[in-house]
Amino acid sequence: MIVLVIFISCKGKEKQIAKELDELFSAEFKLDEPGGAVLVMKDGKVIFEKGYGLSHISTKEKITPETIFNTGSISKTFVSNTVLSLAEEGKLSVDDNLTKFFPNFKNKSISDQVKIHHILSHTSGLPDNRAKFIDSIKFYTAKDQENWDPVEQNDSLWFEPGSRFAYSNPSFNGLAMVIEKVTGKRWQEVVEERIFKPSGMPTSKITDGPFPESGVAHGYYKDMKGAFHELDYGETPAFAAAGNGGVWSSVRELANYERAIQKAVFLKKETIDRSRTVSEYVNWRDDFPAFIGYSWFVGKTADGSKVVSHTGTQGGFFADFESIPEKGLFYVVLCNRSLDRKKFRDQAFEILGVKLNDPAIHK
Repeated sequence: MIVLVIFISCKGKEKQIAKELDELFSAEFKLDEPGGAVLVMKDGKVIFEKGYGLSHISTKEKITPETIFNTGSISKTFVSNTVLSLAEEGKLSVDDNLTKFFPNFKNKSISDQVKIHHILSHTSGLPDNRAKFIDSIKFYTAKDQENWDPVEQNDSLWFEPGSRFAYSNPSFNGLAMVIEKVTGKRWQEVVEERIFKPSGMPTSKITDGPFPESGVAHGYYKDMKGAFHELDYGETPAFAAAGNGGVWSSVRELANYERAIQKAVFLKKETIDRSRTVSEYVNWRDDFPAFIGYSWFVGKTADGSKVVSHTGTQGGFFADFESIPEKGLFYVVLCNRSLDRKKFRDQAFEILGVKLNDPAIHK
């Protein structure tokens, strides 16, 4: 009898949470405009999922939890986890320096100093000098190798590796190239084999060129007059450099990804734990404490539980991926229009009974 009462109480609480989450996002997304998909998971079970708005204004197709969106920089976690899977097999080491993979650096003292773990933690000090070598038109169509090549032409570093944080997109284009050098395969195929398939992500894909033709949301931005304009591959071709933002997925399949991570499906538990622990360097001298693991942002709730997360922004796409393993909570939002992610993240977790204390840089 006691067990039945507890079960009914939990069910009632989940229904109330779902109701409040629906009210939160229904107030933000209109039925006839671009919107988003939201999913919340508790202890591996989906307790809320819903799509809001349109995936494409022209066709009036509605967004569902199965709609595929560009995930922006959440893509970096797939690159990172693939690198770590290769490290587990001894095919590379996070302590390898860049010279091992890129022997043609203009200044070899740079490639000798920077190691794989520095790139994974955004502490490499490698300047993003692409503007010197890639014009504004070519920039939007340059693929991973073309985005990485200018980095090899740097004369110096911004700072000593491990001493500061500087978010780097081209560095993850470089890691994509490392995967190809080690495996002899296109890195997208390696991610599919090592992560998508074992995680249960059959409709997820990685582009390095044209916008996917079907089954995906189109990205939009709203002008000062309130009108929406398409902002994806056809209008702003920013999806060619896939290592830093080329993964397309749905909230359901990203939930499968998080389940696979927590169950150690494609990486060992110790590797996962390290990737989701802050990389603390003895030479750290930035103005704030370190807060990055191997690609993951690492923060805390107000009561001290670890929060592991990543956001993504590209074209008209906005994404938010948040996990609190100790509390069994997972929250993901994928949008094809702008969203104040911190505001909705904080409000959603308040509904879930959690107060977040995210790193200041995590917007």
